Amino acid sequence: MIQRIQSLFLFGVAFLMGLTNAYYMWGEMSADQSTVATLTTFKMKVVETAGTVSDLTDDTIIREDGTWYIGALTILASIIALVSIFQFKNRLNQMKLGALNALIMAAVLGLSYYKIYQFEGLIDGTGQISFGFYCPAGAMLLNIMANRFIRKDEKLVKSVDRIR
Repeated sequence: MIQRIQSLFLFGVAFLMGLTNAYYMWGEMSADQSTVATLTTFKMKVVETAGTVSDLTDDTIIREDGTWYIGALTILASIIALVSIFQFKNRLNQMKLGALNALIMAAVLGLSYYKIYQFEGLIDGTGQISFGFYCPAGAMLLNIMANRFIRKDEKLVKSVDRIR
C-alpha cells in the first residue's frame, strides 16, 4: 500500500531533509563584502573574499568549523522516513518511527538555531536565514500530516475489526 497519502508525505519528509544538505542554512556578509560567513549542515565557513564575491579564486578561508552532526541527523531523518514508508503493514511501528523522526528533526532545528546564534556575531554585517533552515520545518509539518493519516488508518482498521 505504498500509494497511500501518508507515503507521499513521508517521501516529502525524506526529500526535504535531503534538500537541507544541498542548501546553506544561514549566511552573513560584511558591509564592504570583504568577508562572508556561511553555515551548512556539514560546516561553518568564514571566507575573506578580497572584495570580489563572485570570483572564488582569490578567496581565503579564515575559519572553518565542522557541523557534521547536523548533516548526520538530516541523513538519519531522511533514512527513517524512507524506512517508514515500507512499514505500511505495521502501522504502530510506522507511528513510532514518525515520533522518532519528529524528535530528530526538532534536534536539527534546535542545533541549527543554536549554531546560527553562536556564529551570528562573527562578522559586522547582516545575516540571513536561507532555504536550508526552513526545509526541516517543512519536513516536520509533512511528518505530522503523515502521522495523522497513519493514525486515521489504524482507527479505521480497528473499527472494521470490531464489526467482524
